[in-house]
This record gives sequence, structure tokens and C-alpha cells, in this order.
Amino acid sequence: MCAMHDATRDLLISNFQIDGRILDLVEAAEAAVAPGFAAQGDILAHNQYKVLAAFAKNRVSDSHFAWNTGYGYDDAGKGVLSRVFADAFGAEDALVRPIIVNGTHALALAFFGVLRPGDELIYCTGSPYDTLHAVIGLCGKGRGSLADFGVSYKQVELTPAGRVDLAALRAAISKRTRMVCLQRATGYAWRRAITMEEIGEWARFVKELRADLICMVDNCYGEFLDRAEPVAVGADLMAGSLIKNPGGGLALTGGYVAGKAALVEAAAHRMTCPGIGDECGLTFGQTRTMLQGLFLAPRTVNGAVRGAILCAKVFENLGYAVCPGSEEKRSDIITTVRLGSPEALIAFCEGVQAAAPIDAHVKPLPWDMPGYEDRVIMAAGAFVQGSSIELSADGPLRPPYNVYFQGGLSYEHAKFGVIGALQSLANKGLLPGFGAERPVRTDSAAFSGR
Repeated sequence: MCAMHDATRDLLISNFQIDGRILDLVEAAEAAVAPGFAAQGDILAHNQYKVLAAFAKNRVSDSHFAWNTGYGYDDAGKGVLSRVFADAFGAEDALVRPIIVNGTHALALAFFGVLRPGDELIYCTGSPYDTLHAVIGLCGKGRGSLADFGVSYKQVELTPAGRVDLAALRAAISKRTRMVCLQRATGYAWRRAITMEEIGEWARFVKELRADLICMVDNCYGEFLDRAEPVAVGADLMAGSLIKNPGGGLALTGGYVAGKAALVEAAAHRMTCPGIGDECGLTFGQTRTMLQGLFLAPRTVNGAVRGAILCAKVFENLGYAVCPGSEEKRSDIITTVRLGSPEALIAFCEGVQAAAPIDAHVKPLPWDMPGYEDRVIMAAGAFVQGSSIELSADGPLRPPYNVYFQGGLSYEHAKFGVIGALQSLANKGLLPGFGAERPVRTDSAAFSGR
């Protein structure tokens, strides 16, 4: 890595009131993780060429960017969009639509499309992400959850090493079991993401037990972290959000379900209604941005991964517990930092918000977000609201007050998010080795601890 030029240091100190000692911390960490950055280069290249091949195979043209009204029967881009995603992911088929509102919705389409009353769902990575609790029926019963429709649920905890407990899974599977599900990313848990090698091992193990069991993967935050996706290494189905990795920061909304054709079709009939499936429904002119976002996604994800590695190294050097460590293999774009207090969690998020291109002047506050069991603070000054591939940081206000740092449309912006979080902590006297004194200049509010 090249050392920061004096002019760049002066710009950060003058325009954003960054303490020079913080820049020294970040530069030292950046130099230390340079070998890890280099290892990400071939993953980026492999995925870029894989996506390019999918575009070429499906003969994408300007005509696919047009759209119509009504039922959407003649929307030529709709089918191409799904086929390009399917080929890029190594899937038989894919359902990609802007009317899928988020990753939770995409997962729900897969669950409700495939599972029937009397079936059993087993989560193999402990408790699922908070927003899925109501979908499954762990809370909010009576709203049309899986439990309300007679689908039972079990979960198998991970081993102490953070791996899928295959022996416990074997014991949990019953005659009613229809689907086993794995959450690739950390969610709001203190664990590393499940690697592609582990996903392949898990899928093979399940199929050896019973070939009819459906292996489903929550792939949110994991796309393009490796050279293959879960459906290419044995999973039957996966789902995710377009305003995370695969949208490349350009998709305005949307989600996807990909995998075995019959299972994707079942999800499509849940998205609309039986007999209609994916034949109807508009793309509302979003085909261009979704395809262009997919094309850019490998490089965008690469920058976010490097930013996450840098964040881990900086906070490791300061004595914080982080997960995963800066040298561990990554399978999502998230770095978790254990901050230890609500004040530090809030300060970290304020710093990331102030580093954003949009709403940098806004102070994030903890609030009761729909689908979450605790108050959550979220910093996300993004071009697309809620876009987790753009720079963001969030966490529930509950001990031990972990913050989840992710995203950045470029590595440089992700790096600046780390700098902003450090400066905000330092301004409030919450960063080891730094007092509460402010930087020399006080004519800008960007990092003044408003």
C-alpha cells in the first residue's frame, strides 16, 4: 500500500478535523493487512469475468432496458435479468424483481413457496436474523407466520468453533423435516461467517442423510466473497437482497431467489399467486440499474471486504475484540467490534454517519425498528435508503454493545468510515490513548461530536 500523501493528510485534517494520530493508526494497520488485500484480487477478477460471461451468454442488449405497463407480459428484460443472475450464481434459475422489498422478503418467499403444513424447518446456524423471527413464528404469532400455517421449527446451535454441528443436525432431523437452512452471514451474532467450503460440506452431509431434504442458504452479505455461490456447491436454494452485495450500489430496491428451477418456480408462485408465478409483474424500469449493479458488484464487494479487513486490524491494534479477525478467511462483508458500552456504540455510528455522502449532518439515534427485538442504531447515509453495500454501521442496544461495520462503494470510502468512527470515539473520550480534546480546527461540524 502507498503511504498517504501529505496533501491528502492535510485535506482530512483541515476539512474533516481528523486527528493526525488517527491517520497514523489507520496507515499502520493498512500496511499490515496489505498481503490480505492482495489475496482478494483474484477473487475480484474471477467474479468479474464470471458475471461478464453471464451477460454475453444471454445476449444482453439495450432493448432489454425498456419496460412496459400493466401485467408486464412483454417485458423482455425481466427474463434476461433472471437468467443473467442465475448464470452468474451457478443456479438453474433465478427470480429477480424490484417488488421483493428486502432480504427477509426474499427468504420468506422461499420458505412459504416450498414449505407446507406439517413440514419442519431446521436452522443450522443457531437463531436466525432478528427480522426472520416473526416470519418463522418465534414472535408475533397470528400474523401469518410459518407457525400459523403449521410449519414447525427447530434450530441447531453452532459448535464453539463456529462451525455447523453436523452431529447435532443429524439428531435433529425428523420425518417431518423438509428444509434445513443455513445463515451465511453473522447477523447480530458474535461469530464469523460460514465459508463456502463449510457450506459445501454441510450440503453433502445433508444429502447423504436424505436426498429429499432441501438445503436453503440465507446468502445476504455473502455474494462475491468467494469464487462460487452456495447453489454452485450443493445448496438447493438461496436468497438475498439487491441493496446488499449483488446490486453493486446501483439497484434501487429488490431481491432474488436462486437455485433449483422447481423451487424457484414455487417461490415465484408465492410472490404473485398460483398460476401466475413470474409471468406477470413489472420491473418498473429498473432492469438497467439492476444489471449494471450486478456487473459492478464484484469490484464494489472487493472494496467493502478490504474496508472490513482494515476495520478489524485497526481495532485489533487498539485492543478491542473483533470478529472475524483481520487475518481470518471472510465469507461476508461484516466486521463486528465489541465496544462494551452504549455510549461507544452510539459514538461509533455517529462517526460513520458523519463520513457519509448523504445526511452527514444527521445524528443517528437508537429506535424501535420493525422486526427487531431491541432498539437499534443505524448509521447509513446512503444514496439508496438502507443499502448495506454502501458504508454503514449498526447494532442493537444490548450488551456487550457490538457494532456491525460493513459496506463502502469504494475502498477509500470504507477506509474513511473507519477514520470517522475513530475520530468520533476520540472526541468523546472513548478511544484508548485519546482524550476528549477536539482537533485543532473547529469551523466544521463533520466530526465535532455534535
